[in-house]
Amino acid sequence: MEEKLQKYLENQLKIKDFKLNSLLEITNAINTNEGVDQLYKIFEFILKEQLGFDKFIFFNKLDEWSCVIKLGFKGKVKEIDVERDLLRFRDITVIESSPSALINEFDVIVPVFHKEKPLAYLLIAGLEHRKMKVAETMNNMSFIQTLANIIVVAIENKRMAKASLKQERLKKELEVASEMQKLLFPSDLPSNKRMDISAKYKARHEVGGDYYDFIPLGDEEYIVCIADVSGKGISAALLMANFQATIRTIFRYQRFEFDFLIEELNKKVMRSAKGEKFITFFIAHYNANSRLLTYVNAGHNHPFIVHGRKSEMLDQGSIGLGMMDELPFINVGKMELKPNSTLVLYTDGVVELEDHNEEQFGIDRLVKMIHNYYPLKMEDLNNLIFSKLDEWRGDLKLVDDTAIFSCRFF
Repeated sequence: MEEKLQKYLENQLKIKDFKLNSLLEITNAINTNEGVDQLYKIFEFILKEQLGFDKFIFFNKLDEWSCVIKLGFKGKVKEIDVERDLLRFRDITVIESSPSALINEFDVIVPVFHKEKPLAYLLIAGLEHRKMKVAETMNNMSFIQTLANIIVVAIENKRMAKASLKQERLKKELEVASEMQKLLFPSDLPSNKRMDISAKYKARHEVGGDYYDFIPLGDEEYIVCIADVSGKGISAALLMANFQATIRTIFRYQRFEFDFLIEELNKKVMRSAKGEKFITFFIAHYNANSRLLTYVNAGHNHPFIVHGRKSEMLDQGSIGLGMMDELPFINVGKMELKPNSTLVLYTDGVVELEDHNEEQFGIDRLVKMIHNYYPLKMEDLNNLIFSKLDEWRGDLKLVDDTAIFSCRFF
């Protein structure tokens, strides 16, 4: 009797030593920041070499459910659908009968949850050869479940840490892109006896894809333009920043006819965006002596001229830049501006802004505002427009970048 008790106690001590050593091995690997693959290898070694299991599969939920360990199983793992076949198991379960023939090849399902979230499932076979009592089996499975929990939580923490670092890098990139973007917007718009020009811009995020510019060509001629890039985020902002810099460089050193200029800009956008994004663009040249306005509207929301109670849309041009390798047509518009004419350029974030009833602000409402508040200075007019836009959306968030560029020519 004493000999049996002694053997039992020695066996229990060995089991405790094994469990402590296993826990120590795993925690050391985690503390020394071993990679995910190494953690899986340690777990597989414990199951196979130390516990003697020669058939098991381990599913871990990363971005999606994946089989990360497979030993002794000759079936096709992809035929086991974790969400369909396993999610209902929340406790260690001895398999007696399952609708799935593949699941029936195993003896025990060991689920791993963390804060009610399923992270992993371990399926083990071969218990019938081990002649263990039910209590002993469940005790061993509980320990295996603990090991699996430690490993998958550590892996999840690694993923979260990487995501956090990625977010931090993204934040820094956004800050740099935002500062770069601010430098490319015109900082000093004229307000004098000849003209009154003002712009207002609100980005949805730290950086945006809208752009406007005013470029003097001597004392009597000026370039005004506005653009909007498809898509959001850093890639869209960088494409627009590159486009801004190109426009500035072009007019600093030379001039081109608008049809040739638009063709070259289209090629530039195609090379930069590789067909993944496009830019809608409006550009106009104004001669203060002749009062002639020459323009091309490349797929942009139609700017409009207001004089008195009349308004005219500027719709001559082409399709957006970067939509096709070669533009199918380019029409150059021309018109003579009467004194006190107001040119209003804007991006789709203005007219497509929705209220709680999903009604858009719309071009008609914008034109009506310009007519109603025509005597205001351009800066005051832009501030009023943005105030009305804020009223329109209420507590809804901006869904797009928003820009207004207003020009009055006396």
